[in-house]
Amino acid sequence: MTRIKHASSAAALLVLVSSSIAIADTALHNINGYTSTNEGIETFSVLVFDDAGKVVAIGDDDLLAQHPDATLRDGNSKTVLPGLIDSHGHVEGLGALKSNLDLTGIPSVEHAVAAIQAYAAERPSARWILGRGWNQVLWPVKEFPLASQIDAVVSDRPVYLRRIDGHAAWANSAAMQIAGISDDTPDPVGGKIIRDANGHATGVFVDLAMDLIDAKVPATNKDEMQDSIRAAVDALLSEGITSVHDAGINLMNAEVYLSMADNNLLDMRIYAMTGGADEVLDAIGKPIRGYGNDHLDIASVKIYSDGALGSRGAAMIEPYSDDVENRGLPFWTQQELDNQVAKANAMGFQVGIHAIGDLGNRLALNAFDKAQGGKPSPLRNRIEHSQIIAMEDIPRFAKLGVIASMQATHATSDKNMAEDRIGPERILGGYAWRRLLDSGAVLANGSDFPVELSNPFHGLYASVTRQGRDGEPEGGWYADQALTRAEALHSFTLAGAYAANQEDRLGSLEPGKWADFIVIDRDYFEVPASEIDDISVLQTWVAGRIVFNRETPE
Repeated sequence: MTRIKHASSAAALLVLVSSSIAIADTALHNINGYTSTNEGIETFSVLVFDDAGKVVAIGDDDLLAQHPDATLRDGNSKTVLPGLIDSHGHVEGLGALKSNLDLTGIPSVEHAVAAIQAYAAERPSARWILGRGWNQVLWPVKEFPLASQIDAVVSDRPVYLRRIDGHAAWANSAAMQIAGISDDTPDPVGGKIIRDANGHATGVFVDLAMDLIDAKVPATNKDEMQDSIRAAVDALLSEGITSVHDAGINLMNAEVYLSMADNNLLDMRIYAMTGGADEVLDAIGKPIRGYGNDHLDIASVKIYSDGALGSRGAAMIEPYSDDVENRGLPFWTQQELDNQVAKANAMGFQVGIHAIGDLGNRLALNAFDKAQGGKPSPLRNRIEHSQIIAMEDIPRFAKLGVIASMQATHATSDKNMAEDRIGPERILGGYAWRRLLDSGAVLANGSDFPVELSNPFHGLYASVTRQGRDGEPEGGWYADQALTRAEALHSFTLAGAYAANQEDRLGSLEPGKWADFIVIDRDYFEVPASEIDDISVLQTWVAGRIVFNRETPE
């Protein structure tokens, strides 16, 4: 059972005297505060932080007498939590979605086609129509769409639309022609061109087959990328996210982040992973930590082992239950994956391997086992998603010290198709948060935005209830794998910091750490579980400075 205790002002003062000489600048009082610590949840009614933006002490009203020169700020009895950490998202992708066509939640292919037609009509000068978010699993006819369906409304310019999970894309004939794709184009290794019964390319490309068209899409320039990042950061701060692990950036993205940090344009903290162990990693050369007053780290490498479950690209040990000729798409051989992990680790970079299927997870664990000599590594390698795991592989996470970087809303989004894909036995190792925690693994939570909505309270709600936002199914989907509220908060705060080797700086409101915190409109620990999803952020603070205020501008 997770322990909740109240911070004593005497203990807080002792820590203050021994670990900080900064002058206390602000005392936020009359608050209902919670923070996750390694000993459990700690509560407090006063938060004191200095003019450098670091926490000095937490405790009760006795702290006010101990800091008589501090500026008092009344919290009006609101609930305060540490700033939330999304351990897996795509920042530039979220910002780009705000200007491209968003097909998230579209209920049918007919509605999708109508949206494409309307969007294209509003942008007659756009060279390409780009977008994301379609999901055929939500449609009455759960089949991949066709190029001909887009051609019927837009045929004069290329259209290229990624699936919700980013692991498949839908193109029209103009895009395929520009990319030189014909019926004779072979499937690339790690990818698949969907074809009809006569062998004709239909317009859907899975995983590495998307590269055929990606190579022809006009490149984003630095100004456009910075605009996308700033739009995403503003949205994330409004939802209480103060730090994001950006899962897979290219070299331009790294350069833009560094420039933004140099010019004080990053209002949140970014822990970035290079996209692959090749040219981006080579260009950076060594990990970057604490850059821009602790606003930017580039210290991890993102590698893919397989695709996604929805498009049946996730690599499975045995065939899919609903497609017995298909085992998914491993991106690399074991030796190739081993070599990439060994290279990145030798350069001092943590590695995060995208793994959805049970074979994808096994390949990742095998690579870490080899690179780490069968024991934990101080780099804290991680598996991104850790979605479907063979039961016998679950204990290997704790044995190897591999972080399970998971996204709670994937379970509640996938629940309508996941068991169809893999059957009733393998699903027991799917989205298995409780089994991983009980085995001793560290679970860092996130959303995988823009694949899922970025709001972390959707993830906290899903973690606790195992239900979709519609409240279904009653009692929760495989509810035995749910987290407690304390565990869920820990997974979005201190565990996220631990997964980035930042727990000495971030993740909890403890003396010496950054004063990154949020003020919310109701008590996360006391509201009915059904209301966690509806919690609203009133203020977001980073380094003791308000960066979002829902009520009045500061």
